[in-house]
Order: sequence, then C-alpha cells, then structure tokens
Amino acid sequence: MDKNGFSSFLLGLGVGVGIGMLFAPKSGAETREAIKNKASEGADFVKQRTGDVRQTAAEWVDKGKEALNRQRENLNDAMDAGRQAYQDTVNREAQGSGPSQA
Repeated sequence: MDKNGFSSFLLGLGVGVGIGMLFAPKSGAETREAIKNKASEGADFVKQRTGDVRQTAAEWVDKGKEALNRQRENLNDAMDAGRQAYQDTVNREAQGSGPSQA
C-alpha cells in the first residue's frame, strides 16, 4: 500500500467513525467501546502493514547487496583475466616469440 492508499484508509476510517457516531443506535458507552475497538483494529492493521513494508524493504536491500557482490566478483574476475593476458603477452615478447616485424 502506498502513501496515498494509506492516507485514504485513514481518511475513510475517520469518516466512518464520525458517521457511526452520528447515526449510532447504541448508548454513549457502547458507542465509545465500539470506537475503541475499531481504533484498535486500525492500529493493528497499521502495525501489520508497517511490519510488511519493513520486511519487503529488508528483502530488497538484501537482493541489492547480493547483486552488488556478484558484480564486484565479475569485475574482479575480468581484471584478473586482463592482468593475466597482459602478463602472457609481456612474457611472450620477452622470450622473443612476439609478432615478427616485416
């Protein structure tokens, strides 16, 4: 749920509570208890969604770290291969088996 969806949820919750209080066929004590229960449900929902968002964010961070590590390993492998190719070329030329000059 994005910010707009969450804001809409809270707005709907507030409007629903207000309308419920205006048209409540219950006594004041019963209405207050119902409001308290609904507010508790809303708080539980928010806590659950917050936990879900944190977990999702943590998973994305972990995936990003894994991708970064893979790229770092690929870059290191490429650099090692380049160094080795350079060393091989230098060694061949030093041994006199380099490209002949015409």
